[in-house]
Amino acid sequence: MKLFSALLLLMFTGAAAAAPIRIKDLVEFDGVRGNDLVGYGLVVGLNGTGDGIRNAPFTEEIMSNILERLGVNVTGESFRPKNVAAVFVTATLPPFARAGSQIDVTVSAIGDAKSLLGGTLVMTPLNAADGEIYAVAQGTIIAGGASAEGQGASVVQGVPTAGSIPAGARVEREIAFDFGGLDAVRLALRGPDFTTAARIESVINDEFGRRVARMTDAGTVALDIRATGMGSPAHVLGRVENLLVEPERRARVVVDQRSGTIVMGADVRISRVAVSQGNLTLRIEESPVVVQPNPFAQGETVVVPRSAAAIDEEPGIGMAEIGEASSLSDVVAGLNALGVSPRDMIDILKSINAAGALHAEFLVQ
Repeated sequence: MKLFSALLLLMFTGAAAAAPIRIKDLVEFDGVRGNDLVGYGLVVGLNGTGDGIRNAPFTEEIMSNILERLGVNVTGESFRPKNVAAVFVTATLPPFARAGSQIDVTVSAIGDAKSLLGGTLVMTPLNAADGEIYAVAQGTIIAGGASAEGQGASVVQGVPTAGSIPAGARVEREIAFDFGGLDAVRLALRGPDFTTAARIESVINDEFGRRVARMTDAGTVALDIRATGMGSPAHVLGRVENLLVEPERRARVVVDQRSGTIVMGADVRISRVAVSQGNLTLRIEESPVVVQPNPFAQGETVVVPRSAAAIDEEPGIGMAEIGEASSLSDVVAGLNALGVSPRDMIDILKSINAAGALHAEFLVQ
């Protein structure tokens, strides 16, 4: 019954996927993308849960550099604090971010710090792939876990060595990109498909009443900005992104062997096939016996091995026939008629796919 409910829910989910979707949810616009930022900084104010300086000498180095920049001469001094930790700071600079706007950052310990709870990130420059500084991060860390330690035991919940700072970085440099000067924009499909690309091309051309979009391949639709007769690419994309398109997807079955989850698309079909399934269990039990000599006899205590082995074959399904399925509901009904567990169903689907009767892409995670 659980398997039937799960597959029935996936049937409704697959059917809903055929509904019209906005173009903005199907494609990425050329040039409208984020950029990854990374920085190396120092967290202070920890309650004795920071890096051990002997195990993380780079923490002492960055702390010395920060203090010297602030005018504190620490040459030749020896540090042994436990309330600081070296961290990597990562963020994504969103498209069209302007100087002065704020973005979220993620902070992760790189030394042997036990927790970043209650810590404060000291001003940290964030660099992009070109080596330039585009943002500066600073603020109080919100860690996603908790830890406690005593003399004989310790407990850790979540990951206290990583956290985030909402709006913790301020943009200092803008990405040099003249979006308004583009004469053409490419629409890159997240799921390349010739039918979906052709439908996007047709919907856009119908909207403008002329040929302004052209499908170049299964994953790209080129949009001619000049041919639209509108003032700027921003106006064109604002009009295009909310147009509705009914996407096409390849028939696909995805199984997760660890959790026993089975996901089916709405277009999955199964040809007529017969299935027989049974379970074979091999059980070996070890019961060693300790044999000791008599109290006054000379001898050694020995362990005599004793093993019991058995093979149990659980009654499985007989030869069951699954009729040809013309819809997902027929597939669900046919598979549930086998009356097996979800994990056994995964093995059956593998065998049906190997027999060439499963007409869908079969993915195992």
